[in-house]
Amino acid sequence: MSAVAKRAEVEWLLKPAARLAPLDESHARQELAEIASAAREEGLARLAKFLAGKGEGQDFLAAVFDLSPFLRDTARRRPRILDGLFDQTVEARLKAIGAAIDRAHLAETISESGLMMELRQWKAEAHFLIALADLAGEAETALTVRRLSDLADACARAAVDFLLRDAHGQGKLRLPDLDNPSRQSGWILLGMGKLGAHELNFSSDIDLVVFFDPEGPAIVDPLDATELFSRLTRRLVRILQDRTEHGYVFRTDLRLRPDPGSTPLAIPVEAALRYYEARGQNWERAAMIKARPVAGDLAAGAAFLKELQPYIWRKYMDYAAIADVHSIKRQIHAHKGHGEIAVKGHNVKLGRGGIREIEFFVQTQQLIAGGRFPELRGRETVPMLGQLAARGWITADARDALARQYWFLRRVEHAVQMVADEQTHTLPDDDEGLERIARMLGFADAAAFSMAFRASLQQVERHYAALFETAPELSTGIGNLVFTGDVDDPDTLQTLHGLGFQRPSDICRVIRGWHFGRYRVTQSAEARERLTELTPALLRSFGQTRRADEALLRFDEFLAGLPAGIQLFSLLQSNPALLKLLATIMGAAPRLAAIITRRPHVFDGLLDPALLTELPDRAYLSGRLSAFLEGDRAYEDVLDRLRIFASEQKFLIGVRLLAGSIDPARAGRAFSDLADLTIGAALQAVTAEFAARHGTIAGGVVSLLGMGKLGSRELTAGSDVDLILLYDHEPDAEDSYGDKPLAPSHYYTRMTQRLISAVSAPTAEGVLYELDLRLRPSGNKGPVATHIDAFKKYQRQEAWTWEHMALSRARAIAGDASLCGEVEAEVAAVLGQPRDAAKVMSEAADMRAMIEAEKPPRDLWDIKLIPGGLIDLEFIAQVAAITAQVEAGPRVTGTAEILSRLAPGFAEAGVRQELADAYALYLGLTQMTRLCLTGAFERDDVPPGLSDLLLAVADLPDFGVLEAHLKETSRKVRKDFNLLLRAGRP
Repeated sequence: MSAVAKRAEVEWLLKPAARLAPLDESHARQELAEIASAAREEGLARLAKFLAGKGEGQDFLAAVFDLSPFLRDTARRRPRILDGLFDQTVEARLKAIGAAIDRAHLAETISESGLMMELRQWKAEAHFLIALADLAGEAETALTVRRLSDLADACARAAVDFLLRDAHGQGKLRLPDLDNPSRQSGWILLGMGKLGAHELNFSSDIDLVVFFDPEGPAIVDPLDATELFSRLTRRLVRILQDRTEHGYVFRTDLRLRPDPGSTPLAIPVEAALRYYEARGQNWERAAMIKARPVAGDLAAGAAFLKELQPYIWRKYMDYAAIADVHSIKRQIHAHKGHGEIAVKGHNVKLGRGGIREIEFFVQTQQLIAGGRFPELRGRETVPMLGQLAARGWITADARDALARQYWFLRRVEHAVQMVADEQTHTLPDDDEGLERIARMLGFADAAAFSMAFRASLQQVERHYAALFETAPELSTGIGNLVFTGDVDDPDTLQTLHGLGFQRPSDICRVIRGWHFGRYRVTQSAEARERLTELTPALLRSFGQTRRADEALLRFDEFLAGLPAGIQLFSLLQSNPALLKLLATIMGAAPRLAAIITRRPHVFDGLLDPALLTELPDRAYLSGRLSAFLEGDRAYEDVLDRLRIFASEQKFLIGVRLLAGSIDPARAGRAFSDLADLTIGAALQAVTAEFAARHGTIAGGVVSLLGMGKLGSRELTAGSDVDLILLYDHEPDAEDSYGDKPLAPSHYYTRMTQRLISAVSAPTAEGVLYELDLRLRPSGNKGPVATHIDAFKKYQRQEAWTWEHMALSRARAIAGDASLCGEVEAEVAAVLGQPRDAAKVMSEAADMRAMIEAEKPPRDLWDIKLIPGGLIDLEFIAQVAAITAQVEAGPRVTGTAEILSRLAPGFAEAGVRQELADAYALYLGLTQMTRLCLTGAFERDDVPPGLSDLLLAVADLPDFGVLEAHLKETSRKVRKDFNLLLRAGRP
């Protein structure tokens, strides 16, 4: 063999331009050795030899497989993909895969299941190669997103062509050209969002909107066409997104179609055009900018979009739409200028300075000017920045900065998703996770990455703010505002009405009251002067809440309770972000507004510039609590200070959630950590106070077992707290040693009653938490305090199935460390006992049916009780936990964690994903509604600001779309509940 041939045999064709460093060098080499071993087992000698060698290629692969468990596992399972890179470059191999996908439907013997398997295998190989090329620096990010989009196009086309041929074979369609089934089929599939723009991210869903032309030459029966194409669309989604042993192709989302709650999956073209012309909203116009025919009848798709042009692109300069389009962004979480941006846990897509801001920067200007200038009608973000600059709509500096940051942020997003092939946009909130992302992106360490990332976000934020927020001008140019004298100024009434106030005369009266110094806060001339300067900005902000009158009246109540105002007014004037946050609270969150009004001191926490960057984790809260309680304090003073601390921190956790700086799951953990710490401190105070009067019991110790949402660390802003108090003492212990001795059982019963009072009794500072002890052994009939031995005996011999289900969420939250350890061990042992799984499932299903009969849901928004709601998910998780249907690992109590670890034999990957997605949606909506409202969610009386917050949490553009999504999610959950707990019976 010649030297050239030998060299060619071992030359690997991917040449990494980037140098990546693993987290752990020896671990990385071990990973590479294991993949080499897998290659040897498959007879891939040249790959095994290459991986065992040394060089830049091996260093690169070792780092990649250490940093990305997903890519490592793919390489282990299918080393042949790596071996192929000796014969073809990544580009050549991707072209070959694309060609194979395009031919897949033509095979005579192909079945639906066969096509599903082939598409999944081709997609997995292409996905792996695209990631490898991206990390190697072989492909710029612009090429990576194009490759991902082309792959999705090809897979959708193959599935559509297969389904069309199948329908033709059954006589449902008459296709003019069987070799090109889509041509003149009348089935239109528009790719929306990132797919339409050729900008897919690594683990992206694909958004499709499906139409059909009932007059198309392939249609056999126009009256049956809606049913036929809806059925084909349903099968298409199954082919693409169902998880099998070979994985999935692309998760597919159809929610961007017109009125998704009440329309079929495939909509006739005429009906769609009528909808858009008569009822189409600005967010739908914005969405249609990126629409592109991706599969099916491409010519019919192009003709449909052409007909839609006058709706998308208005001939006049559409400034009126900009506010509406801007509201799609749901600016709630982008409070400009309020402190540093946190890097850990930051949402690269939706957070401050993120990808969405660049996209909306472009889209809003396209909507305003695209009607007049056809060159501004492109789908892709960065080319459109160029066009906007060329026409003078933005500066060259804005174009270059935003293009540079767009691709940088897309790289970050890809790295986050490449770790585990998860559709997440959030940076890790732990040190190792952030270090991993930094190294995947070629940074020396997390600190260097954080600096670059923060600078990128700030640059984007600056340009975005310049487009939308004219903060210094808030107080000018909005018309007459005169509040002197006793008579309403007619021009002022008109201005107030224009700002969104329904009762301008009442508002004039309220503001005159401020100017007359009727409240303590406005008694000084300087305070009144500052408030006068601030008033126009206040009115503008409250006007934007869309419940302007209510918001301003709540603010008035807030002012009435404040002791002084100069500092607050100055701060609000210099900080539009804080003003907007205050307006959001007043307009969208009556519950938070009531807290501020009753306890103005909680507002002090908002003045901390680090508020939105400091994550309220356990260490942070513990440090703050220790500082707040330090020094010798009387018992009553400790209880009051605990109430003050808890109310302030609950408020600040809520504000962070409102502002989008923490997500709903982290808010649940923070609310729970706060309860752990403050109830633990109350227990310490009660124990010491009780011992001072009654002495102590020999060897006496106490443990608090958190149950329900406290145990699972899913508390909301208004949650009660479920507890069980357990105690132990020396076997022969007698009465306590003290002035007023008590027998052990009496001692701990009285101490528990004292604890209940310490936590739940209202004082001048309110209530710490409402306590519920009904989950203790024997419920309300049993003693309020339970000896550990009695607890063990009850749980092992007498407890009902539902009590063991409840126990699956139990977690020791405070008390003596050794007893807490013993309690945790006992809970784990009880949950691990062998059980008749079928019996448990049957009892759980019966229990769910009984709850449904006795407590039917009020409406769709009764998320806990609806069929397929939170209770269904909690029951699935609890049944799995007590019947050994959870993958091995440390015991977890959170519903989300349990659902993500359901054993494959119990729930396949697709079901697990559905349940996890449903739980995330329900948790987000529940956290936000409980945070903002004191009572039930009334569908017809939702503050518009709260609607915006709910849409931000669900990342959906419209309330109708959200309700349709909620309905569909609950339907899927109920289907999964029946499958898992009722063996498929409804």
